[in-house]
Amino acid sequence: MGKQGSPRSPHPEPQIDDNLSSGTKDYDPSNVGRRMSGGDNHLNSKMLFLHGLKNDHFHAVRSDSVKYGTCKGSFVGKKHLWLRKDVRSFIIVFALMGFLLLLDSFLVSVFYSMVLQNSTYYVRNPQGFKEDRDAYIMKEKSPVHMYDQLLKVAKDAIAEKEFKPESSTLWEEPYKQVAAWKPCADRKVSAGLERYKKSNGYIIVSANGGLNQQRVAICNAVAVASLLNATLVLPRFLYSNVWNDPSQFEDIYQEQYFIDVLKDEVNIVKELPSHLKTLDIEAIGSLITDADLVKEAKPIDYIRIVLPLLLRNQVVHFLGYGNRLGFDPLPSELQRLRCKCNFHALKFGPKIQQVGSLLVRRLRNYDAALSMLDKQLLGNFMQKTPSKVHVAARGPTKYLALHLRFEIDMVAYSLCEFGGGESEKKELQAYREIHFPLLIKRLKNSKADSPRQLRLLGRCPLAPEEAGLVLAGLGFKHVTYIYLAGSQIYGGSSRMKSFTSLYPNLVTKETLLTRSELAPFQNFSSKLAALDFIACSTADVFAMTDSGSQLSSLVSGFRTYYGAGGAPTLRPNKKRLAAILSENSTIGWNSFEDRVKKMIDEGQRVRVRRFGRSIYRQPRCPQCMCKSR
Repeated sequence: MGKQGSPRSPHPEPQIDDNLSSGTKDYDPSNVGRRMSGGDNHLNSKMLFLHGLKNDHFHAVRSDSVKYGTCKGSFVGKKHLWLRKDVRSFIIVFALMGFLLLLDSFLVSVFYSMVLQNSTYYVRNPQGFKEDRDAYIMKEKSPVHMYDQLLKVAKDAIAEKEFKPESSTLWEEPYKQVAAWKPCADRKVSAGLERYKKSNGYIIVSANGGLNQQRVAICNAVAVASLLNATLVLPRFLYSNVWNDPSQFEDIYQEQYFIDVLKDEVNIVKELPSHLKTLDIEAIGSLITDADLVKEAKPIDYIRIVLPLLLRNQVVHFLGYGNRLGFDPLPSELQRLRCKCNFHALKFGPKIQQVGSLLVRRLRNYDAALSMLDKQLLGNFMQKTPSKVHVAARGPTKYLALHLRFEIDMVAYSLCEFGGGESEKKELQAYREIHFPLLIKRLKNSKADSPRQLRLLGRCPLAPEEAGLVLAGLGFKHVTYIYLAGSQIYGGSSRMKSFTSLYPNLVTKETLLTRSELAPFQNFSSKLAALDFIACSTADVFAMTDSGSQLSSLVSGFRTYYGAGGAPTLRPNKKRLAAILSENSTIGWNSFEDRVKKMIDEGQRVRVRRFGRSIYRQPRCPQCMCKSR
């Protein structure tokens, strides 16, 4: 077979061998019809010859067989009549069975060719799950099945629904009131609330953690700078052996855009003035660590501890800064400023936007109208990206993004069990002893809850099969196109087999982007996390398995803020789900579906941010969004 789209090769003309006249038996396509005809004449001659022999024999034995003639003729006639009827019935039955088998084979072949075409998770790129700093993540094991009975019933239920129309409500916000809330954190401040002309000094922030922890730290730093009437030096990112990413602010975000958006409220500079650069900040007592500020400190703590140092030394340095500013009580304008920083000022750099637009276009596989989310996260790159890039044959496709927090760190720290038996227990314990020595010390001094108690309390990260069962219970079809954020799953592909048996159309950034496109991001975990952030935020549906995750929190907040009522997010309640799954061997599928749907429905209700809750995750409040009706 030639290349697709290439002209067909001409068929060779048949060659007539001169030896044919001398009786050679070489095959000649041009003589096929004549040779078959000659064969029929030869066969007819042989049948006539045999018929003559049969007649001679009949006359020779006729006198001996005449007494049996009547009886035999009657028996043979009945026998032939029965055979004709029976053979006809057998032929009809076998023809019907053959037709059904052919139809079944055809439907199965069409279905699985479609699945294999889209399911690049295992086939197209074996790097779908990359090895983490430890071998635990990709260490292949025998597949683990925690819920055999439910998984079997789920497969049957999905198969039954496969060729039925899918409910459109799966891809919609169930409560239309969400559309009443509009983004407005960037509204112009009144003249009386503008920053003072004279600064009290300079604030340096060295943020720790990964991309999302750093984002929270930046927004907190902006709020603190406004609170203390200080000038903020463009935040720095600490290098971590966990994240292994040397990226700085300018590698992730647009520096000048950040400065310009906030210039009317906070003064931001790229570096300290020359007369302060030479100061030994630690020696003068201006280095502030987590030991100096409590977690989620209040504004009064900053005024009492930090402001005197700032006024005395003209500079303070927050080292390892993260969630060191509480959400309440906080002045309304500082809350709004945090929102403005998170949802408006922090825009990914052009390189991230460009590759992110490629990723989103390949996930959608069709040209959609640009949403507010697209414009905020991708700028103008969605318009510049060629529409026919990397288009597969599946046609317009919605996609669900799943953030499955089942990394070795989460699994080990949870102290839960996940069906892997003694080998799993030993492996996770060894990991804790290396990476979580303080946890090991605490366990020696106090008795921890049993793994079963932890699960029933909702403290265990969801395993892949649990996430798959939730999606099946909601009614998502076998062919649902799913983007998996993160990719570093504990146990590797073997752990994912239960999930992919339900949902094989699973892709990651590694399978959708080419090696050359991903090359600038390799070994930069924050840049890779930015791509996951974009793919999850712009998804038709976003499903999280841990509401405490920074990525899940920030993504769900972005979808609330910019989603315009059309960006549903699925939040399982782990405690309620554990109670449902504990009935694995007895629960009926209809009951399982009803309870899962009620659980998810509860998490999608429209609520205003409550006191003390994260404004990044729940921006639906007067300080951040405006309600139109």
